[in-house]
Amino acid sequence: MTYKIAIIGLGKIAMDQHIPAITKNKKFKLVAGVSRNASLKDVPHFTSLSELLASKIKLDCLAICTPPSVRLQMAIEALKAGLDVLIEKPPTPTMGELFAMQAFARKQKRVLYATWHSRMNAAVEEARVRLKGKRVTQLKITWREDVRHWHPGQEWIWQAGGFGVFDPGINALSILTRIMPQELFVQSAVLETPANKATPIAAQIKFKHGDGLASDMSADFDWRQTGEQTWKIEMTTQDGMKLNLLKGGTVLEINGKTILEAPMEEYELIYKHFAKLLKDRKSDVDAAPLQLVCDCFMLGQPKLVAEFL
Repeated sequence: MTYKIAIIGLGKIAMDQHIPAITKNKKFKLVAGVSRNASLKDVPHFTSLSELLASKIKLDCLAICTPPSVRLQMAIEALKAGLDVLIEKPPTPTMGELFAMQAFARKQKRVLYATWHSRMNAAVEEARVRLKGKRVTQLKITWREDVRHWHPGQEWIWQAGGFGVFDPGINALSILTRIMPQELFVQSAVLETPANKATPIAAQIKFKHGDGLASDMSADFDWRQTGEQTWKIEMTTQDGMKLNLLKGGTVLEINGKTILEAPMEEYELIYKHFAKLLKDRKSDVDAAPLQLVCDCFMLGQPKLVAEFL
């Protein structure tokens, strides 16, 4: 079966990742785009989801790629119309909205897929297998990007609910919550926020185990790095295994030896998984990465830094 899909929100992530991945996947056919500011060649264009639904174009599902703040309303509208829904990460600005979306999808008996693209890399799954049954005693996440490269001119990320540096940082947390053999919690956080912005440009986080046993686990997120970007997770287990996930989760090292290196095909694998969810009529919604972000904001100590222009 080929699923007819529309994309809501034609920004950078939709253009760079979703559309190419959909085009490659024979299980999907892109039949419409919705955006107030952009359109797609050779595909019907609408300025709102309501306008798309009123058009009576035959649809099976939607990919919602708008900023997180408007997704709940759109998802409810789509689910009510009998459509299945995929949402780009971060899924929603709050846990409450994600739970409400999940409950409504269940009530409507529709598929809801809250994607975490960084989890899709083969090295991430191999790391999860290698860590099973072990205890992590040391963790260091270094996730540093250039916001001007990845989010040019996007003001929503600097507004309340826009996540700031946690927009990329949640990618690291999505990997972490997938591979960690035990649940972990935020112990403290420092949120560096520019004087002219509402969301942080950098964050330093300390984690803890729930049982209180000693560990050294931290994360360093920063949006001011130029040149080569850094996406690295380094872990040590109680039995002495050293595990590193490098290059955004595409490379796995164990005790200094490269075990697995695979091409980055995150969005291709997202749509492969979505097709299976649609066939099996199952949803996939994991709130754990968003929970850690919310906890960072709850426990975070604000630190005012220079304006970011």
